[in-house]
Amino acid sequence: MTNSSSLDLHAAIAAHLTFLRRFARALSGTQDRGDRFTAATLEAILADRSVFDTELMPRVALFKVFCSIWFDAEDSTALPGDEAGLEVAADKRLDKLAPRARQAFLLNALEEFSIPDVATIMEIGVEEAQSLYNVGLEAIRAQTRARIMIIEDEPIIAMDIESIITEMGHECTGIADTRDTAVALAAETTPDMILSDIQLADGSSGIDAIRDILSEAPLPVIFITAFPERLLTGERPEPTFLITKPFKRPSVQAAISQALFFNDAMSIDALPQDLV
Repeated sequence: MTNSSSLDLHAAIAAHLTFLRRFARALSGTQDRGDRFTAATLEAILADRSVFDTELMPRVALFKVFCSIWFDAEDSTALPGDEAGLEVAADKRLDKLAPRARQAFLLNALEEFSIPDVATIMEIGVEEAQSLYNVGLEAIRAQTRARIMIIEDEPIIAMDIESIITEMGHECTGIADTRDTAVALAAETTPDMILSDIQLADGSSGIDAIRDILSEAPLPVIFITAFPERLLTGERPEPTFLITKPFKRPSVQAAISQALFFNDAMSIDALPQDLV
């Protein structure tokens, strides 16, 4: 007979696992490393249920376990099975931004935890959590200016994304609303990054547009979608950075900054053939 408390714990974790994986990838900068940290989190909970604080909201408790494992790995510089640690290129960027500040920034800006929840997750005081977030935000704002292209068929959403990009100090190279216009715009303007919707105005696919663009040159891509679980299936290489619609401005800022931070060029292999 299955223990009902085990089922309850499984349900509590499963509801938030997609977003824990998103956070893990954004924090670590790679799908492989992020997924291994996520797996280590689940293994820790299965090995000792007491590490999952049932007095907290399940999402807070789950992220707290993850961040405890991440903190321990930072102290030892590597997760088991990750002898090389972070890639050299990422190491150089991480040196410029304290890992704890980046963690606090992502928890608040990308995952939308309140500062008190960030403090609980990171096991620090509220004032320290706010201070770390501020440090992360300032470091993000000081990053190198980039040229960013938008693929989005909803004019209001496209304008909102464009304003976020320009307010961060980046340049918007243009907005495309179909596959064909996106490919043409990318060839004409050579952006450093693309923010792309999945379903476009004429029924064409943002996935196909990105596949065409990446066949010419690799570059970071952030997908904006109402259905992130369609891309985070665990069945193939996946996009590291996803924005969920309806989005909040800090979430977009955080994803842009982290993708640029790691110069995370997307692989064509991370793109599904379809979304059915």
